[in-house]
Amino acid sequence: MRALLAVLVTSLAGTAGFHASVRPVPPSVRNAIVVAKEWHSGCPVSMSDLRVLTVRYHGFDGRPHTGQLIVNARYAWPLANVFKRLYAMHFPIHHMQLSNAYGSGRGRPPDGDFTASFECRQAAASPCSGLGPKRTGSWSNHAYGMAIDLNPVENPYVGCGMTRDKTALSYLDRSRVRRGMVTPGVLSAFQSIGWGWGGAWTGSTKDYMHFSYNGH
Repeated sequence: MRALLAVLVTSLAGTAGFHASVRPVPPSVRNAIVVAKEWHSGCPVSMSDLRVLTVRYHGFDGRPHTGQLIVNARYAWPLANVFKRLYAMHFPIHHMQLSNAYGSGRGRPPDGDFTASFECRQAAASPCSGLGPKRTGSWSNHAYGMAIDLNPVENPYVGCGMTRDKTALSYLDRSRVRRGMVTPGVLSAFQSIGWGWGGAWTGSTKDYMHFSYNGH
């Protein structure tokens, strides 16, 4: 197993400065996730099926940073390759720390613009449904660790031309591409592992931040 991991890490080292690792979720992080109420009994995935994915990424400050996500073990290494491609194209990510999603107080950045994956919750209803922020009754792909929300301010969730995040209003116009917005290169990186994009949904609901293993 150690030899296999060494081969995998080496295979991701082709992009100068990039590195990635995949590890089981340690007890301290498990506890933080439970305390944050992002995992509970009845969730559709066990903690043992999740992994801590650590990758290098470029920040909005132009500097390299090390970030982490909780993802499904099945897609941990494929996603490492996705982030390798994002790193190579210098795609900027605002925040990507475990404390952003599972911390409290200072853990969550004031701008709310953090990239995250695992969250044991049901899928949210579209604003078009008139249900507001209510849930749909079916599990979100985030509840399996098989979805990533990338730079949610620059890539908002939109239903019927509306977004619940007022700080993202200027990004509803997708024709004016700015830093941190999903580009064809970003889309191609996720497509390389078979993942789909919420920005490609048909109809008036779009989730521009959202990538998942089945596109939903």
